[in-house]
Amino acid sequence: MSSLPLKRSYKELPVWIVEDHHDVVGHIYRAIASRHLPLKNIKMIHLDSHPDLLIPVNMSADTVFDKEKLLSELSIENWIMPMVYAGHVSCVAWLHPYWAQQIREGEHRMSVGRDPSTTTIRVTSTDNYFLSDGLYLSEKHLENSKPLRLNVVKVNPVQPSDWSLTGKRPVEDAKGLLAKRPRPECSNAGEASCSEPLSRCTDFLRPAEGTTMSSLADDDNNEGSTCYVVKIISAFLSETEPYILDIDLDFFSCKNPFKELYTQEEYNILKELYDFRGPNPDADEEALDECVDRRVHQLEDLEAAFADLLEDDGEETVTRWASNPGMAPLAQLVSSLKSRNQCPDYEMVHQAGLTCDSGELPHHISTDEEINRLIAAVQLFLKAVPKPTLVTMSRSSLDEYCPVEQVDFVQRRVLAVLESLYGTLDIHKDYENSSIQTQDCQPKAS
Repeated sequence: MSSLPLKRSYKELPVWIVEDHHDVVGHIYRAIASRHLPLKNIKMIHLDSHPDLLIPVNMSADTVFDKEKLLSELSIENWIMPMVYAGHVSCVAWLHPYWAQQIREGEHRMSVGRDPSTTTIRVTSTDNYFLSDGLYLSEKHLENSKPLRLNVVKVNPVQPSDWSLTGKRPVEDAKGLLAKRPRPECSNAGEASCSEPLSRCTDFLRPAEGTTMSSLADDDNNEGSTCYVVKIISAFLSETEPYILDIDLDFFSCKNPFKELYTQEEYNILKELYDFRGPNPDADEEALDECVDRRVHQLEDLEAAFADLLEDDGEETVTRWASNPGMAPLAQLVSSLKSRNQCPDYEMVHQAGLTCDSGELPHHISTDEEINRLIAAVQLFLKAVPKPTLVTMSRSSLDEYCPVEQVDFVQRRVLAVLESLYGTLDIHKDYENSSIQTQDCQPKAS
């Protein structure tokens, strides 16, 4: 029997840059097919202001085994979990800026499998992020389940004082101050021991809300510090393992584009209509199932209401739907929308509502200085971990999750950092060849 072919290596680190984040899946699958990435148990470091860990609600689980069909059904918020169910990805570290808090910090262990009653993909996590989309199902009901280890890790920006001694910004100094810092030695068992210069840098990282700078010690347990990030990554990533470094440029500056489509009053009504109240922390399986059932019915009713309004938003239709339990604010919402536009896009209104469950989409437009401080922090921890096998990057600018006026600025600086760390890059600007390059693109729920 012939042996399995050896894993292949890229001569130069490939960087695939797309516009919509789910378009990276095709490039990941191509790297698997060419044996640059393994078929199973791939690990991913995912820098993003959004987790992107939702699941296509009505997609048949078997779709993951039909590549072309799968790629046609993915969206920006749900492209990772289908790869988990297919067995390709088993470990994700979601690295997020301090303004993004959709999933509880820390390590989450869960299973992703097939719901035999609906043939869809579901997950065992009881975090509100999944419950609010009706995606939870207990382990005993899942078929063909796959394990997922998810680490949610905050990354704090470097404070300006960290580079004030040189008078240079971090990217301008990419081959100077930061590049000269010794790489910390971090054991694969997860005990990170940072070298002196890097641990001094940790003292100047932005503290969590309410934390004073004096409370930040030379300690790898400070959430958001470089040493803390390295410690978490080192616990699951060895020096020789292939992995994907995935970067959404909205990690550095992020908009909630729906805030510009609707007034604050309309947005508040949407939050009331789509409000999700999670179960008690000690809820048993029965209570969790009831919570999911209520949520699914709530979302189905709202979707049906806005689909009906799309056909006829006359007074009779509005009154009929507004009489349903919990939907009284609908009449006020429709009135407000029609006062500004006689033909509201109710499908887009529903998409906006789906982002108003247990929390809002993150919204933090960074200054250029803040962007540079975050890039400096990313460079510091990337310098301390193994080189990735593949880099995927999403611009997220046409739907305005990354502000369109900042995206090129951010992209140039991130590529400069990658080049300073890994040498010559094999850059593929896939977004330049896309057929959807239009400024009329509408935002999607993320």
